[in-house]
Amino acid sequence: MSAVVPLRSGRRAQPAPARLALLGTGTVGSAFVARYARLAAQGVALPEVAWLCNSRTQVSGGDDLHAALVQARGAVRRRGGFPPWAEGESPRPGDIIVDATASETVADWHCEWLGRGVHVVTANKLGTGGDLGRALAIGDARANGGRYGDSATVGAGLPLLRSLRALIDGGDRIHAIEGVLSGSLAWLFGRYDGTRPFSALVREARVAGYTEPDPRVDLSGEDVRRKLLILARASGIALPAHEVDVTSLVPPALADAGGDAVDAALDTLDAGLFARHAAAHAAGERLCFVGRFEVGGRAQVGLRALPADHPLCAGSGTDNRVAIHSDRYPEQPLVIQGPGAGAEVTAAALLDDVLSIGGR
Repeated sequence: MSAVVPLRSGRRAQPAPARLALLGTGTVGSAFVARYARLAAQGVALPEVAWLCNSRTQVSGGDDLHAALVQARGAVRRRGGFPPWAEGESPRPGDIIVDATASETVADWHCEWLGRGVHVVTANKLGTGGDLGRALAIGDARANGGRYGDSATVGAGLPLLRSLRALIDGGDRIHAIEGVLSGSLAWLFGRYDGTRPFSALVREARVAGYTEPDPRVDLSGEDVRRKLLILARASGIALPAHEVDVTSLVPPALADAGGDAVDAALDTLDAGLFARHAAAHAAGERLCFVGRFEVGGRAQVGLRALPADHPLCAGSGTDNRVAIHSDRYPEQPLVIQGPGAGAEVTAAALLDDVLSIGGR
């Protein structure tokens, strides 16, 4: 009589459900929580928010994310020690970190998380738009570890990086990319016609939330530099940050102004920009703040006077406009255009990447 051998179950242990950690509870982080709650109420399947973190505290997500957000935003700043998000429960493979900060320290962790098999979704441009060594390390880690969702870093979720990578994967070669990459500067130069001081428009944009609280951050062109670096590196070009020539709009008097004097010093923008607008208008051109790189050529960020029929002169409001010149588009570039600023569209881009990762 044959021995009876117990049959082994064919079931495999199921991986633990993915958890989500939100780093950053500012404007973008708050918009992320609001959109997450709306999608959850509509029945969209989303990873559980396990914790919310900022530079001061870390709190559990729970069922009431709004209450958790209020608690995190109201935490008292503390001194010393590791950032709270580094002290909590370690993320495990398959979890998703959402970086809604602008922190260099957090960006330094991207590669580490990816190498552990933790997915990273980010609006933080410093990951691939800052130090070249870090950007290359993230590229290596994303090829061998977790997935990297970065559609919110340029164009606030426009199908820009996705389209660029699809072209390259299809064998296309990029020749040049140029774009209006700042929603705040697009709004300012779209509205500026010389009848009002440029400084008045900057103040209006600041109140509307189009610029940073210190508008010099936008006017300096550094944000555009980072976005241009992300585009170049996504095109396969290892462009160092110092090789991008940036011509800032900030005059010395405004650059040197202390915090309380910034508003008054904005007036130093007016004479120079009025003269540049008048010259452009007389030539039938428009002023646009543009980032551009050419393969084997220069990479530049600054204000340009462009013919009125130039592809970058279309659009309105805070629209980003990007023209891709390649083997496939040698004469007439591929143009991608749409809203490129605002916490809501950035939060939507973050959640799109979360859903894309969570669905695989």
